[in-house]
Amino acid sequence: MQGREFAWTDADFDRVQAMIYKRAGISLHDGKHAMVYSRLSRRLRETGHHSFREYLGWLESAESPEWQEFVNALTTNLTSFFREHHHFEIFADLLKSKATGTPWRVWCSAASTGEEPYSIVMAALEALGQSAKFSLMASDIDSKVLASAAQGVYRLDGMKGIDHSRMQRYFLRGKGGNDGMVRVKPELSRLIEFLIVNLIRDDWPFKEPFDAVFCRNVMIYFDAETQRKVLERIYEVMKPGALLFVGHAENFSDSRDLFVLKGKTVYERR
Repeated sequence: MQGREFAWTDADFDRVQAMIYKRAGISLHDGKHAMVYSRLSRRLRETGHHSFREYLGWLESAESPEWQEFVNALTTNLTSFFREHHHFEIFADLLKSKATGTPWRVWCSAASTGEEPYSIVMAALEALGQSAKFSLMASDIDSKVLASAAQGVYRLDGMKGIDHSRMQRYFLRGKGGNDGMVRVKPELSRLIEFLIVNLIRDDWPFKEPFDAVFCRNVMIYFDAETQRKVLERIYEVMKPGALLFVGHAENFSDSRDLFVLKGKTVYERR
């Protein structure tokens, strides 16, 4: 294509495909040429490289912090508060199904910029009350969005899915230079631990099993083999009978030995 700042070949794309698959399990299909060029060309500028061949060779030559930037650039973060609303109704029913005072451990495996984990905690407080024994592990592979999630600051005009009563109960409105922004209240953030987790690595830090796992719109980026491996690992960190919430385009009927379908995109661990 004329007018490109950097030369961009099929061989460059193939190399990126192989590198992101090995690093993060992400399968980039061939229609992603333009997206990959656009996102990684910024990394070439930032690091002072003059070609993709040079940049990718440098990246492969050593274990550097740039690997995290490479992964950050190629991951997609689409999220909103209370997305897939039916999941939160099912989740609330799960929380109400056990005796008051029961401790709950939940994992949100694709925290992105925080809308999903904060939605989970809001649902938990509403189901269990303020004295809830509830903890949420919120992870992502992208360090930048995770840092944003931990800050818990959002534009007011982007708060779709949050009604007036929740806005008043769970958020603080910015004043002066922060007008038009909101921040989550400490009662939400204190229940969440944010951490980087690469789903295809063997170094998951969890010591205790979970009562529920949200892994929504993650598996669509993996091929069938990687999906199966990740599902097996998720199975291992869940309690028997725990619920797995997945994305609307994800179907794991091939893994009936691990999970049984319990409702629309909700599975129960066997």
